Formats: sequence, structure tokens, C-alpha cells
Amino acid sequence: MSIEINGVAHIQFTINDPERGLPFWESLCHFMGMHTLIRNDETVYCIGGRTGLLARAAPEGKRDKTFDQWTAGLHHFCLRARSQEDVDAVHQHAVELGAKIIHPPKAGDEFAPGYYSVLFEDPDGIRIEVNYVPGKGHFGDKGRLGPDGSGPATRYGEEGLTDA
Repeated sequence: MSIEINGVAHIQFTINDPERGLPFWESLCHFMGMHTLIRNDETVYCIGGRTGLLARAAPEGKRDKTFDQWTAGLHHFCLRARSQEDVDAVHQHAVELGAKIIHPPKAGDEFAPGYYSVLFEDPDGIRIEVNYVPGKGHFGDKGRLGPDGSGPATRYGEEGLTDA
């Protein structure tokens, strides 16, 4: 037996600087149509768009370690937008929040047909991507998993999905 999941319920992450990080996350979530379910001095949890994002402050004695996307754990997470214009709007909001922009909105057809995304960091360096992929993406006519697609890739990297 197998199932088909129904999206991401929530993503929880730890931040070092709650004075900067919690307002950052709450503003970003509200901009994306999410609503605050929990807010206190240590936590903000917003829900909407069939997911939730929970930012919680690290305990006082553990705030000296910085996020490193190349160690075990989260590398980045990507939220799906409904249009390229939404990706552009999130980019503008991230700029207004003072986020470090890793790359502004750009096409990335090497990842999926019609892929368009922005990548930025929160105050602690946690990477957030927001993307738009039209139609069925990899399951569509031009996708790797579509009717005439080439199937699973053997490599993934800066150059996208490739075969060795």
C-alpha cells in the first residue's frame, strides 16, 4: 500500500536572534497570505497556503552557532507561488525586509520546465526559495517524468538536473 501526501503541514526551524528573526518571519508569512497562530517572545507560527512556518528562538546558551547549509540538516526550503509575478513580489518584500538576496528572480529551466525562482536568507542565514512552475512541471509534456520525459536525473547541482 502507498499514499499520496497532501502537501507540507509545517516546517519548524530555530533562529538565534529573535528580536530580528521573529518580525522578519511574521512579516514574510503575512505577505504570503499566512496568519499568525502563535506569537510570543520566543516563537512565531504562521499558517496558510496549506502549510505552516514556525520560527523558534534557540535557548540562550545555544545562540552562538550560525546556520550552515552544508552540514547535516536543512539546506533550504522552497515555497511554491501561483505566478511569476508573485515570485517578483516576494523578492521585493524580501529586499524591503533587508534579506540577503542570493539570487533575484530568474528562470531556471534546467531544474523544471518554466521554473522561475528567487532565493534569499533570513537574518540567521536560513535560505528560503520561492518558485513558480507552470502546469504540471516534471509531470507535464516537457517534464522528465512526463509521457515522453527522460526519467529520473542522475545528477543535481548548479547546472540543474542532468544525466552523467
